[in-house]
Amino acid sequence: MGVGTDSHAATTDSQSVLQARGLSKIYRSGEVEVHALRNVDLDLASGELIVLLGASGSGKSTLLNILGGLDTPTRGEVRFLGQPLTAVDDAALTRYRRDHVGFVFQFYNLIPSLSALENVSLVTEIAPQPMPPEEALHLVGLGARIHHFPAQLSGGEQQRVAIARAIAKRPDLLLCDEPTGALDSPTAVLVLQAIERIHAELGTTTALITHNSVIAEMATRVLYMRDGQIHQETRNATRRAASELSW
Repeated sequence: MGVGTDSHAATTDSQSVLQARGLSKIYRSGEVEVHALRNVDLDLASGELIVLLGASGSGKSTLLNILGGLDTPTRGEVRFLGQPLTAVDDAALTRYRRDHVGFVFQFYNLIPSLSALENVSLVTEIAPQPMPPEEALHLVGLGARIHHFPAQLSGGEQQRVAIARAIAKRPDLLLCDEPTGALDSPTAVLVLQAIERIHAELGTTTALITHNSVIAEMATRVLYMRDGQIHQETRNATRRAASELSW
């Protein structure tokens, strides 16, 4: 499988970084079947910023988890830079996640006993082509807080450490699942500014899940999910800067 090598050579052209075809995901509990995804097709182009909108249970997180190699579909195929992901073993999926994907979740998952710098360093020590952890923290506006522990940081600052940790390995894909869900509006905007800056400066292909339609205004493309399907897609002719958003 080719997903463990030459992570950036193929992302400089206009081809899709990630292609999903016919994705379906069925969870079974006894005789009950829950269809989380229903025959989803999706392409993520190099350098775009996609926002996925939809109510809870619409399939957003399931789709993101499959694209990121955290879950596998019941049916369908995912290709990363033309290489199949859905028929590979666990070791290959682990390499894909380690080398190519940065994850940001609603909850920060920082290690309390480690400083911001040390939390980010955990990733850079295993990544093949990392940036210095100090640089990642500067990118998210925390250059002056690198030696602070999570308990000494606000919720927004902790989330920005989590973003720095995700991007320090220079991922091809940055996948964000409700990264502002636990934050108030002003703090959320600071987190979105960090994501926006990383997208602009590193050109990282970014997909962000949210239930907040205002956040969609900063996207290149917006996908609206319902009942496990993408039922509408729009493009923003004019994108708003994160600093202009409020709710």
